[in-house]
Amino acid sequence: MSNKVDKLRAGFYQPGRSKGLLDLFKHSYLLSLLRKKEVKVRYRGSFLGLIWTYIKPLTTFFIYYYFVGRIMGADRANEHYAIYLFSGLISIQFFNETFRNCTKSIRDNAALVRKIYLPRELFPIATWRVAITHFYPQLFILLVASIIQGWYPGFLHILAVLLGFILLSGLAIGAGMLFAAMNVFYRDAENLVELITMITTWFSPILYKWSMIEQHMPLWLFKVYMCNPLTCAAELFHYAFWWPTNIDFTNYGLSLPPHFGFDICISIIIVILMMVIGQLAFRKFEGRFAQEL
Repeated sequence: MSNKVDKLRAGFYQPGRSKGLLDLFKHSYLLSLLRKKEVKVRYRGSFLGLIWTYIKPLTTFFIYYYFVGRIMGADRANEHYAIYLFSGLISIQFFNETFRNCTKSIRDNAALVRKIYLPRELFPIATWRVAITHFYPQLFILLVASIIQGWYPGFLHILAVLLGFILLSGLAIGAGMLFAAMNVFYRDAENLVELITMITTWFSPILYKWSMIEQHMPLWLFKVYMCNPLTCAAELFHYAFWWPTNIDFTNYGLSLPPHFGFDICISIIIVILMMVIGQLAFRKFEGRFAQEL
């Protein structure tokens, strides 16, 4: 009799629990529906819709190219400065959008969380997919502008883009899941995330070169700065798009940061740890999401 009871129990699992991110492979259709819902809600009532995802970055690039690069003279100090600035900026914007929207994903879908069960990880991952939808037009405009400026990429440049994208995605999803769980219980999480995303542009070599930071920091602090996954991702995007635009390397003294390969390895470890911590925290509290919302 006890054997039959044990077999019956084996077929049940605790409600509100999932296998974590592994469940996403079995619910790809639901993930696609959630992504479409997020896009429709964001552009509801808009005549141009997703066309805005091209208009905004194109306008931004023009401002950097003409006003910052030409009129303010940034191109004289850094040739093709608009490419340098835009390539780093879209990487940080992709991280910020993913991180910010992942944090709000559970609260924004409170009605679904309360009414039906589905893997809760679907919500933050859907916002990551939406961020990719916005990232592609920015990347397209950067590609066109880089080609016009003489962009001739090699295999390592393409690999740098992929690695940078993986670092940004992993860090944003891991941190986003952690803060999404916190945000269900404490609304301060959203304010903290807004503060973090506000300073990420200045804590990464976007508006300036990494060498400028090296001159104003102790060596140990500079190494900490370079091990930041956002810093590595920004430099990878610079290497992929800014470097191959026919720049005279001798005049501009271009070089990768010292021990950059080691910094990338540390960044990968940090991203993996953040993914694990975010997933564990999310799974620990997901069973209480419905009653707290």
